Amino acid sequence: MAVKIRLQRHGKKNFAFFHIVVADSRAPRDGRFIEEIGVYNPNTNPATITLNAERALAWLNVGAQPTLVTRRILSYEGVLLRKHLQGGVEKGALTQEQADAKFAAWKAQRDEKINAKVSGLKNEAIAKAKEAKAAEAKVNEARIEMLAKRKAEAEEAARKAAEEAAAEATAEEAPAAEEAAE
Repeated sequence: MAVKIRLQRHGKKNFAFFHIVVADSRAPRDGRFIEEIGVYNPNTNPATITLNAERALAWLNVGAQPTLVTRRILSYEGVLLRKHLQGGVEKGALTQEQADAKFAAWKAQRDEKINAKVSGLKNEAIAKAKEAKAAEAKVNEARIEMLAKRKAEAEEAARKAAEEAAAEATAEEAPAAEEAAE
């Protein structure tokens, strides 16, 4: 029986997440499986991966073959590196302590990269929010200036109308006063 470590699709259309399962290669993609060893959610940034690394390593050691995507996930989580280091320990190329130290150093470096990406995304979101706020303030200033200009024009038009009305009233009163004086 050929055993594969592969993804099993769940979720809804355009918003899928996956279970990482160990299954017979002849079983349907979303069908029967032997063991579920993790979950992969590509919808978050960075992608969320929950993996039982010990079980994945155990299945790799007994000959389970990962698919391309699961191979990348296992590599990202360090399972393939642990398998490689375990092979070196079995051959006598290094001790278990050296292998553990190498894995711990790799894990620390990986965690640092992930934290840098998360903080970079957070800083980018803050910068975008500041830009949007500045753009909104600029638009609001332009609107205030436009409204002030309209108000000034309306006041000017009202003042001119009042002056014209006053001028008309004095012009009408002047002939009426002249007629009354005659």
